[in-house]
Amino acid sequence: MTQDPIFTPLAFRNLTVKNRVFRSNISGRFDNEDGSLTQTRINWECRFAKGGVGAIISSFVPVRMDGRIIAGYATIHRNDFIPLWAKLGEAVHSFDCKFIMQLSHSGRQMDLPGVHNQHRPAPSSTSRKEGLHGFLCRAMGSGEIARMVDAFGRAAWRAREAGLDGVELHAANGYLFTQFLSSAINDREDRYGGSLTNRARFLLEVIEAIRSRVGRDFHLQVKLSAIEHNNVLPSEGRGNTLADTVQVARWCEAAGVDALHVSTGSLFPHPLNPPGDLPLETLAITYDAMISAGMNGFRNYLFFRYPALRPAFRLVWNRMKRGRPIEGISLDEARAIKAAVSIPVITTGGYQTASFVRDAIESGACDGVAIARSLLANPDLVKQWQAGRDQPERPCTYCNKCLMNAPKNPMGCYEEARYPSREAMLAEIAGIYRARPELRVPQAGEV
Repeated sequence: MTQDPIFTPLAFRNLTVKNRVFRSNISGRFDNEDGSLTQTRINWECRFAKGGVGAIISSFVPVRMDGRIIAGYATIHRNDFIPLWAKLGEAVHSFDCKFIMQLSHSGRQMDLPGVHNQHRPAPSSTSRKEGLHGFLCRAMGSGEIARMVDAFGRAAWRAREAGLDGVELHAANGYLFTQFLSSAINDREDRYGGSLTNRARFLLEVIEAIRSRVGRDFHLQVKLSAIEHNNVLPSEGRGNTLADTVQVARWCEAAGVDALHVSTGSLFPHPLNPPGDLPLETLAITYDAMISAGMNGFRNYLFFRYPALRPAFRLVWNRMKRGRPIEGISLDEARAIKAAVSIPVITTGGYQTASFVRDAIESGACDGVAIARSLLANPDLVKQWQAGRDQPERPCTYCNKCLMNAPKNPMGCYEEARYPSREAMLAEIAGIYRARPELRVPQAGEV
């Protein structure tokens, strides 16, 4: 029998993954206020490693504290965090799973500003506020850009020292790299703005800084939005095209990147990312936490809170979705990028059907897929595929209630119809918190 391409190892230049399924970046507020990770984080990642994925791409890991999208996310901005990340890597490796740390900075795009970045403009490529929520920002000067580049290089070194398997630069979905790459966001007139060559300079300088810190033998991949579709609000420009991103992908490969991860959209969440429903009823309950976070927070809350206003928001939000699939929403763009480079390409976008993924790999559209929500719904999805199922027994409904609950509640699947009872749903969500260290009085030297 011909070997199933889903379960064929994927060999990068410096790394081999046992199958073609990656857990994409998704997380909750599991960690400490100072950025140190917790046992809950380890439990969370091991849930997917045990389920059979070949590699885990971590959640958004800021390289500086002012780059967090929300409090409670572990960071990699301090050397004394290296042993903590090493312990997480050891735990994931025990399930024959690789761990790739996603190095990130929010720039002007956040979920909930915390004590380290609240009530102060965020560093960005621009001084124009973020369009959807109205987060304030300021254009970084050349000196601060150089320090940011160095922060990414140091973070990659810490990941390598922790024994992790590689790093990914989150240059998609509206975060800091996107703010430089985007023709719709970047309004600079210096060497970091204007032409695509200039707009890509920050990303390429970070790649160079990482290679100078860790050498050529440590896995490095970049996540890119193939098409920005930045005009979620009709007043905004469209942003980068597929042709722009193909060129950036070529530059990344020439700079020493080992793989590309293809997504879509210039902000997050975006009508096309993650694809599926937008449960405004759920968002009305959780978005009140964001009212004071951005200049447009109260305006948005009114649209979510009052049923009479929801159709207007849905009309604007859903207009990009017409005629587009949920599963494989970025697959055609991934195919175009893969045709332009010689390094492996993985893609994200609602995957949960084995035959669909198998066809995507066999057709040459991609080398692997990255999955978030479908694994959140079924952490053992890969094992179900391996057992012969085409879709999981209780498939993800793409309701996006997991995302809409994130500002206030623990990360998990909130689609009650998938569970025998509400209590069963809550028990699964709370399962990763089963870590009860013994309470003790600290010694004087620890205080």
